[in-house]
Amino acid sequence: MVFKAISDKDIQNIVVSYLVHNYFNDTAESFIASVKMKPPPYNLDDMEKRKETLRFVSEGNVPRAIELTEELAPGLLEKNKDMHFDLLCLHFVELVCAKKCTEAIEFAQTKLTSFGKVQKYVSKLEDSMAMLAYEEPRNSPMSHLLSADHRQQVADSLNRALLEHKGQPRYPALERLLQQATLARQYLTQENGKDLYPPFSLKDFFKS
Repeated sequence: MVFKAISDKDIQNIVVSYLVHNYFNDTAESFIASVKMKPPPYNLDDMEKRKETLRFVSEGNVPRAIELTEELAPGLLEKNKDMHFDLLCLHFVELVCAKKCTEAIEFAQTKLTSFGKVQKYVSKLEDSMAMLAYEEPRNSPMSHLLSADHRQQVADSLNRALLEHKGQPRYPALERLLQQATLARQYLTQENGKDLYPPFSLKDFFKS
């Protein structure tokens, strides 16, 4: 088996892919200029708009995030029902947490009722609706839906959807490479014994 050597261009593309995926606009532009590489075939200005959209999700301002998503990627939420559902559910639980129960019920009736007819959405919809029964939703069994981690999960999903809509990879090349390296090491460990290939460590990888 012949392995192709990794070139400087390959490394540069991996770095730019990571910076673009994580919307480091200024850093990406500076890196591209410093190594004199050809700009990627997509608009770096979209990164700032994407960053702003995802910031609104992480802050719990879903209506504004939806508005910006429709400006940045027209038709995305209409096609991606799962993403639209997650955003609407996030807004619903934010309304419940803010004690705006009447507004939350009206919102559910107008925006979420149709999703209740699709089996894969029923469980999460029931969990979200159940929060109305608790005086303190953050102390309910469904409190994870109000966590910063959950907001970030929704933001990450939206980020991947926006990238895909623009014809870009859903995951950065660096992440895929690390996943492949970890998987390859696991297979080698199974075939040759655990002592030969210790668990993959990113810290040790960068030291090597």
